[in-house]
Amino acid sequence: MIGFSRLSARFRLSPHAHLWAGLSTGAREEGGALYEFRTYQIRPDRSSAFLELTNEKIHLRTAHSELIGYWSVEYGALNQVFHIWKYDSFGHRAAVRAALAQDERWIAEYIRLALPMLTCQSNHVAALLPWSRIGAPPRHGGAFEWASFRTLPGAAALWAAPRGDSATCGDARLLAAFRSDIGHLDTVYTLRWFESADERRRLESHAAVAPGLGLLRSRKTKVMFPCSFSPLK
Repeated sequence: MIGFSRLSARFRLSPHAHLWAGLSTGAREEGGALYEFRTYQIRPDRSSAFLELTNEKIHLRTAHSELIGYWSVEYGALNQVFHIWKYDSFGHRAAVRAALAQDERWIAEYIRLALPMLTCQSNHVAALLPWSRIGAPPRHGGAFEWASFRTLPGAAALWAAPRGDSATCGDARLLAAFRSDIGHLDTVYTLRWFESADERRRLESHAAVAPGLGLLRSRKTKVMFPCSFSPLK
């Protein structure tokens, strides 16, 4: 069965976990890419207008840096979008933000119109786990699950230690796994793909109690659908 049991087994307590101790503090291997997770809460009466505007103008933003994926959250939050951006370093991100601040079209055609539609924004920064890569789903569409697993202080290295084949480990739906760098520390994030929200529910309902739960303080999920302009879809 593919569900939380397999996903947690994917990150089980390992006899070699001490080799991964840097994960518990959010330390990032030198030269590794970083990923910014951005969450926007949209005014309920402006959700459709915001998505239409973003669809029309996202090319102005992607001219500056790489967009990994952009989703509309369906379950776990309302009137919310979630997107992931890739940067080479914090210096690269700072340069991109500086360039955006000087991009007159971006400011006039998007920011000026979009900001009044939002009620709040938040971001976190993370890096891929050493054994993880960002994979593509087997087909376009489907439902994406974003999950966060917050461990006991210092326990993320133990909980996220790899087991077996680092490519799948029994969970072919796992597209990427990250560990926190800035934001909620001691947190592992996963992105999974399912044929539908019903398939996810069916698989999760049959999942057995997983090992390693004693290391977790909390876990939270949301189910999202990709926007038409999302690279991952």
